Amino acid sequence: MEDSIHEIVREAIQNYTQGTTKLGKYVEKSMYETVERIDAYLNSKFMDGDKDSLGRDKPFFNIVTAATNIWYRATDLDRKHIKILPDKGSSVALAFLATVHLQRWMDSNKFGVFLNQWGRALAKYGSAVVKFVEKDGDLIPSVISWNRFIPDPVDFDALPRIEKFYKTSAQLRKIKDYNQEIVKSLIDAVQTRRTLEGQNKDNFSNFIELYEVHGELSLSLYKKTKGLEINDGDETKYIQQMHVVSYVGTGKTENGKAVYDDFTLFCGRETKDPYMITHLIEEDGQTLSIGSVEYLFDPQWMQNHTVKQWKDQLDLASRLIFQTADGNFVGRNVLSAIETGDIMVHEINKPLTLINNAGHDIASVQGFLNIWKILGQEISNTPDLIRGITQAQPVTYGLGQIMNQNSNSLFEIMVENKVLALENMLRTYVIPHLKKKLDTKEEIVATLDDAGIAQIDSMYVPKEAVKKYNRRTALKVLTMKPEDVIKGSTPSPFTQDMEEAAVKKDLASMGNVRSFKPDELDKQSWKEVFKNLKWDNLKVEISNENSDKIAVMTLLNDALKTVASFAGRPMTPDERLIFNKILSESSVISPIQLSTASSASSSPMPTASPPTGGVREALQV
Repeated sequence: MEDSIHEIVREAIQNYTQGTTKLGKYVEKSMYETVERIDAYLNSKFMDGDKDSLGRDKPFFNIVTAATNIWYRATDLDRKHIKILPDKGSSVALAFLATVHLQRWMDSNKFGVFLNQWGRALAKYGSAVVKFVEKDGDLIPSVISWNRFIPDPVDFDALPRIEKFYKTSAQLRKIKDYNQEIVKSLIDAVQTRRTLEGQNKDNFSNFIELYEVHGELSLSLYKKTKGLEINDGDETKYIQQMHVVSYVGTGKTENGKAVYDDFTLFCGRETKDPYMITHLIEEDGQTLSIGSVEYLFDPQWMQNHTVKQWKDQLDLASRLIFQTADGNFVGRNVLSAIETGDIMVHEINKPLTLINNAGHDIASVQGFLNIWKILGQEISNTPDLIRGITQAQPVTYGLGQIMNQNSNSLFEIMVENKVLALENMLRTYVIPHLKKKLDTKEEIVATLDDAGIAQIDSMYVPKEAVKKYNRRTALKVLTMKPEDVIKGSTPSPFTQDMEEAAVKKDLASMGNVRSFKPDELDKQSWKEVFKNLKWDNLKVEISNENSDKIAVMTLLNDALKTVASFAGRPMTPDERLIFNKILSESSVISPIQLSTASSASSSPMPTASPPTGGVREALQV
């Protein structure tokens, strides 16, 4: 008999919390314990308590938070650096408009907050689970916390993904997709929120523990859950499906197993899995990669151990300790007496001498502590230079640049992996969602950077100048009287510079904001505008937010001097090849941007009839 979805959940939780993964002959690992240890260290908590066997406080000398913050900053991405690039010249305008739609979606869904949460999780754990869910016609991204997610520890896609969450009775009643009869039965059996090990999370009892399951499960399981007839062969057919379940222990056992009351609030099919796993650096055979905190497990433990030893010596050295030959004190533990505050009483004429309890070789403890500090910096790739700590010996600017570049080289690989993962998110979830939302005629308002404004204005201004001139001329011709013709009061000829200057003057009041609509006559939707665009061929460009500003400004300054040195003469083919190669390698400015700007300023302007196709015509390249 095939397991029910509730049994699948319970078995998955048991294997996850109590099982281990064999990574090699000498390597055995528990993903659950790793996540719990990471959370403990980030919150400066010991896993075996905050006091030692004598009841003394143990200091937590936290070194993982600083490394996590460095990883977080060094791998940061910003939504303004996400752009859609064309695959051919005829798609330039449409790719720009696709970027506008993408930026609008990111604004409305606080994608910048999502990127920050995603980056923080990656820095802490090395891996992060993201989730994209369509709700009320919108696509909502989120980052799932590892301490309430149960995956397969070896292969993320091997088993169904299980997310644990909590809802109040009122919240459950508001979710119309849930079976409200089952909801009522579950509310009657409500229990306190608990951890995966069954410990209470808080003192509230009005929270209900739920599990959301996604994965490719058998068709027979789906039909059994829905109460449908099961046919032969259904157990070998697998479909993507979603379940929302809960269960409550009855306190009874049957055949040595605990008995539960099971509840299925929702069961349905879905087109794709909403979860996606992402890594800074993927590790083979592990769902959870290695993040900044896990790299520092041993250095953190040794730092705490050494600081505790140092503290104990200082505590002992701060006390006055005496010894006596009085036989009444034979077998007494002087150190325990110090800790418990016992009073020493001795007989007359018995000697009482001061014990030398000065700190024993504190320098060795400091040296040992420093060794582990250096190891922690090396293993987490966070040396003093990247922490902003001044070097003991001054270094030249060139040497400093080389050292900084070497320090950031690993982070460049991490950023590249983040960019690939983000592009995969956009192609898998966001772009298909945008394509479904294009069947509208609504106006899109976007805030652009200087490069975006230059690009759109280079395509829009010349066309709009012609349109305004033709409209003004046509109106004047239609309203002319015969005596005006006799007097020679005819429309002035088209002057490109003057007409473009008038359009730019009108746009100046808008600042860096531009508005777009699919058609000025409301005859087209965005879907019709994009109907010839092949979305799969478009390229997604994502640049790193962090860059060496001094190096960037130096390069741009040198490039400007080079251009000025030509004194207006065109570059030779060899000069242009080398110049473009330098710009391409630097990733500061694209040669295409330069060529677009130059072509826009030098291209002749024909006197054409006013276009009538809205965005499609105004942005036609």
